[in-house]
Amino acid sequence: MMFRRKRIVIALGGNALGDTLPEQMIAVKHTSRALCDLIEEGHQVVVVHGNGPQVGLINNAMAALTREDPTHPNTPLSMCVAMSQAYIGYDLQNALREELRKRGFMRTPVVTVVTQVRVDPDDPAFQDPSKPIGHFMSREEAEFQAKTYGHIIKEDAGRGYRRVVASPKPVEIVEQDAINSLVDANKIVICCGGGGIPVVLEGDHLRGTSAVIDKDFVSALLAKQLDADMLVILTAVEKVAINFGRENQEWLSEMTVSQARRYVEENQFAPGSMLPKVQAAIDFASSGAGRTSMITLLEKAREGIMGKTGTLIHL
Repeated sequence: MMFRRKRIVIALGGNALGDTLPEQMIAVKHTSRALCDLIEEGHQVVVVHGNGPQVGLINNAMAALTREDPTHPNTPLSMCVAMSQAYIGYDLQNALREELRKRGFMRTPVVTVVTQVRVDPDDPAFQDPSKPIGHFMSREEAEFQAKTYGHIIKEDAGRGYRRVVASPKPVEIVEQDAINSLVDANKIVICCGGGGIPVVLEGDHLRGTSAVIDKDFVSALLAKQLDADMLVILTAVEKVAINFGRENQEWLSEMTVSQARRYVEENQFAPGSMLPKVQAAIDFASSGAGRTSMITLLEKAREGIMGKTGTLIHL
């Protein structure tokens, strides 16, 4: 069988990047080796990454600055996402470039696109913000933030109070044309970091909004817009399981879209964990003939694409 180069969108889980700056410097080297395995195989790779710990660090640092100097305005969450995209992209593109050069690829055009993602201001998620971000606060701090900045604060499992924001669905990747051009020109593109900078359209103006977009959902949208062959969602497990943690737990090598939808209806996947990954995988795999999704471990990405492991989702 003749080898066919695939266009693959890779969604990197937060565990691929570490929790602190020094951890990230180490983690990106490990991550880059796995990604370069795919590039060396001849595949065209587009990378999306999470930003959970990183955007939290930036948000906390900016909040601390405002507490220290009340004349310094509060930094919007959309700005924090933009900052996280840039510094994660900086580390990741350097690590990819270095790893490719070690393998003899002297022309290594790796580029990070600071990416805005449009959301619908009428998305029902805005009526029920549920995604906790930032540091834990006392009741007094929570009341101050709510009054001063209009933040929505909820108690978090008895551990204190935290700010919560909406997690709306992505509608449009604003820089999609630029991403298409770069990918078509055979560049290795890192984009839609942390799910993208959430923006709403007001006339001709794109306004940042306090929200967190799920990076798996935006990866599915990106893969569709790029006419990719495959969406690969890398996470902390090698395969998806049903009846997880029970005696009759079963690891799945593949699912059809209809089987996957049935498992979702049966509440087989944990919300905020495996559920969005499976939903994103279904979204892409159901969008056209020949499009497949794969969920597996970072270290197993190459073997997964070769059909040796992971969970494949297809029509």
